[in-house]
Amino acid sequence: MHHDNNDVVAVASVELDRYLGTWFEICRLPLKWEDADASDITATYSMTADGRMRVENRCLDNEGEPDRSIGVAVPQDASNAKLKLSFLPEYLRWIPFTQGDYWILQLAADYSVALVGTPDRAHLWLISRTAALPTDIVENYLAVAKLQGFDLDELITPRQSGQIVPDAAFAD
Repeated sequence: MHHDNNDVVAVASVELDRYLGTWFEICRLPLKWEDADASDITATYSMTADGRMRVENRCLDNEGEPDRSIGVAVPQDASNAKLKLSFLPEYLRWIPFTQGDYWILQLAADYSVALVGTPDRAHLWLISRTAALPTDIVENYLAVAKLQGFDLDELITPRQSGQIVPDAAFAD
């Protein structure tokens, strides 16, 4: 398989157990279907009984109402850096794909910050264990995205109150 220098490159390896837990979205390349005004966006990863990784995205929509999507992430090779994400249909309202590539492009050594993108460069997420990041760290990660050919003109930075949308918001 021919690879030229313009391919998007994932990190060499990811320890999935360290990647688990909750991440705050710092900024993203917009998804046409995703609410541009959504706030308090988080993604929480956990292992399921059958050894797959479950992902639950939560946010407040543009009217301040809680919303979420739930899916499964499956590593595509031993590096665990290239995942295939599938979302369950009943939660598809603000997710752009039922199945998509999710590549970890840069990862802090302590798993506190991650840059994730799609190999077609259509989507990009900068996520952090904290609801805010120092500007210089954001710029360092976005520089990696630029080097990999991502166009950051349309970058969206959602509002983060520092709070995670609570479980109770989804109680029946």
